[in-house]
Amino acid sequence: MKTSAKKWIKFCVSAVIVVITLWLLQCLLLPKYVAGTVEGAFIAEYYDEVKDHDVIFVGDCEVYENFSPIVLWRDYGINSYIRGSAEQYVFQSYYILEDTLSYETPDAVIFNIQSLCFPESRNEAYNRMSIEGMKWSSSKVNSIFASMREEERFLDYVFPILRYHSRWEQLKSEDFEYMFKTKKVSHNGYYMRVDVRPAENVPTGKPLADYSFDSRSIKYLDMMRELCAEKGVELILIKAPSLYPYWYEEWDLQIKDYADKNELKYINFLELTEETGINYNTDTYDAGLHMNLAGAEKLSRWLGEYLTTELGLEDRRTEKELAARWEEKTAFYEAEKKYQYELYGMNEKAD
Repeated sequence: MKTSAKKWIKFCVSAVIVVITLWLLQCLLLPKYVAGTVEGAFIAEYYDEVKDHDVIFVGDCEVYENFSPIVLWRDYGINSYIRGSAEQYVFQSYYILEDTLSYETPDAVIFNIQSLCFPESRNEAYNRMSIEGMKWSSSKVNSIFASMREEERFLDYVFPILRYHSRWEQLKSEDFEYMFKTKKVSHNGYYMRVDVRPAENVPTGKPLADYSFDSRSIKYLDMMRELCAEKGVELILIKAPSLYPYWYEEWDLQIKDYADKNELKYINFLELTEETGINYNTDTYDAGLHMNLAGAEKLSRWLGEYLTTELGLEDRRTEKELAARWEEKTAFYEAEKKYQYELYGMNEKAD
């Protein structure tokens, strides 16, 4: 009897050691996203936040590179967060939104509709940047199944070490430094770039055989709309002023019809260049794909005014605890701005 007990204890201890070892290896081998492709860190950063936001953005790079929550707070007292990730597909946006609304109920959700053009995922790496940072929940599980390409396996998401076991040769010092906790890289989900590359020779769209959005894209947009209605949240559809990928007039008409039919607000920033003050010679860092800091701050000022007048969002800058949190966020934002201006050899611009 004693021998059996000893064997059982020995087995349990060995199993625990194996599990801990595998967990440590997984922590080491997982991409850290603290340099270079930092977008992979954005989704996870949300969970460290105090969740009482007035506005939540969901979508791809057309939200996290084009709007600055710091400006919304600084100029209008709007507490916002961007739950964006690289090439975030509409089905991923839905489940990220579902996950978000399990934590809080904002006044408004802003969804960028560019991803409606992609009813299926196109890249495993982008899938992982949108999914791996989510905490485990039914929303994450459903997002995995909705996103997986034919060559992907569910178990590789449950145990990422199965996917990243071959990263040994790619390990850098940052993998050890941020093995257990990564550093903050975004500004409430916003990705800052101050450099400038004017939009020149932007390609026009080639004619398509069919301009209709796929039924799968519309299904998830419907689900998003219904979820917001159930929670009492205003859903606002937007098209960011990115010049590429090309946004067809036929697509725009479909969104306008959808918004009218379902009594939703729709803002096409491509049509508001004069109102927002966007200058494609100075306000983009990659020839018109995304806004740089100057462009993002212009868009955010326009949007802040819109949210204040159209939705009646209150100025919360008098709330001491919230204001103290934003004071820290603003300091981080300004330090990053200064660092980037020095990095690119630019003079810091006045607001």
